[in-house]
Amino acid sequence: MFIAHELRKSNIAEYLLYMWQIEDTIRAFGCSLPLIKREYVERFDYSDEQKEEELDWFGNLIRMMNQEGCREQGHLQINKVTLQMLIDLHTQLLESPKFPFYNTAYYKVLPFIVELRNRGANKQENEIETCFNSLYGVMMLRLQKKEITPNTQHAVKEISTFIGMLSDYYKKDKEEGLKFE
Repeated sequence: MFIAHELRKSNIAEYLLYMWQIEDTIRAFGCSLPLIKREYVERFDYSDEQKEEELDWFGNLIRMMNQEGCREQGHLQINKVTLQMLIDLHTQLLESPKFPFYNTAYYKVLPFIVELRNRGANKQENEIETCFNSLYGVMMLRLQKKEITPNTQHAVKEISTFIGMLSDYYKKDKEEGLKFE
């Protein structure tokens, strides 16, 4: 909760990837709050009050996962909405003549996105979702200490830079408001 709160303010892309990881963490513990408390939350250097807040947060996420039918797979509606906000911003940035650097970055990563989408199961997936899925997939491979090919490393580096730019524009839009016309 504390990490998610800070990431949501500072970097929306990192926040979304973190929340996907939290969903998977909850699944890894069988959606069991007592198990999450004992095996996960207790390891943090938090006060008792902070641990209770963290557990309340996890409890709410578990309840939402149960209600939304994503105990086994998929994403919570709150995370889908965050992704959709980024997709909408992406579309606005591409359609506006005021963001040529963003357009350049997009066309630089587009071949990677097309290749990744063609390899994936969902060929109709939005480009931004493809980017996030690739970043998350590589993050999981790294956590598992699995090999990542040089081509994949290069693609992910480019996608990461592009998504970082989108995240920066998101933050600027929330703080100052972007002018698209």
